[in-house]
Amino acid sequence: MTSPSDGRPARVVAVVGATGRQGSAVVRHLLQDGWRVRALSRDPSGDASQALRASGAELHRVDAEDVASLRRAFDGAYGVFNVQNPIASSVEAEVRQGGNVADAAAGAAVQHVVYGAAGVRGDVTGVGSWDSKVAVAGHFRERGLPLTVLRPMAFMELMTDKGFYPPVTVWHVMPKLMGSSRPMGWLCTDDLGAVAARVFADPERWVGADLSLVADIQSVDQCRAIWHEVTGRVPRSYPMPVWLFERIVGSDLTTMWRWLQTAQLDMSTRTLHEILPEARTVREWLVGTLAASS
Repeated sequence: MTSPSDGRPARVVAVVGATGRQGSAVVRHLLQDGWRVRALSRDPSGDASQALRASGAELHRVDAEDVASLRRAFDGAYGVFNVQNPIASSVEAEVRQGGNVADAAAGAAVQHVVYGAAGVRGDVTGVGSWDSKVAVAGHFRERGLPLTVLRPMAFMELMTDKGFYPPVTVWHVMPKLMGSSRPMGWLCTDDLGAVAARVFADPERWVGADLSLVADIQSVDQCRAIWHEVTGRVPRSYPMPVWLFERIVGSDLTTMWRWLQTAQLDMSTRTLHEILPEARTVREWLVGTLAASS
């Protein structure tokens, strides 16, 4: 594995969505590995952006609907990490903005794009927020950009992050529709950031790859049992009816969970551990996360 800190000037990676869960993890690990990082944000004055500045990132104001602002932020950059959040906008906006990133990256002659995607490798499933990522990856390929696609299945933060409202989602509606004993592949966002940094550092190996990233395989029932063993209590669950959940957040997640009930998936941990042997299991991650919050 090569390193950007080998005597040459540090190369630049621009991170789209830098203040989000995935993007901030990528920024953190790139900086730790000696890259220069441009953190792209709609609001560089916000607390999350200022925290990135304090860590050593360069802040750039961008609007993902404005190709010109993206093009300026990518100028002279070696790489781009790309991620969009369809929940914050829409699936249609995700595809449009991802296409804008592809156009801007091609215009700036970016040498490596790492895309934080999701879902099933290259397949159209009928799950809107997965199919959109197939379309976005297609945009990058159509523009001839050297691309690596990262596909985590479920983030461990679903169990703890208040923004995901775990009592309703992972501890109630998700297992109700998917099946509480159904095996699920898990990865924490910090380890995704570490993977992205290692992929940028070794383009000869990873350009062109579409990587399913699974650190641990556990059902919701097993995750609930691990939580109980770690804390001495069961995670709180709020029994919201599915129709009410869909009225509040739409049907994309419920479509996803129903699809997962019967889908045959490759949930091998081999690829992830090849890149990041120290990737955390659900138990290891919960022990660290819950201890830090107590």
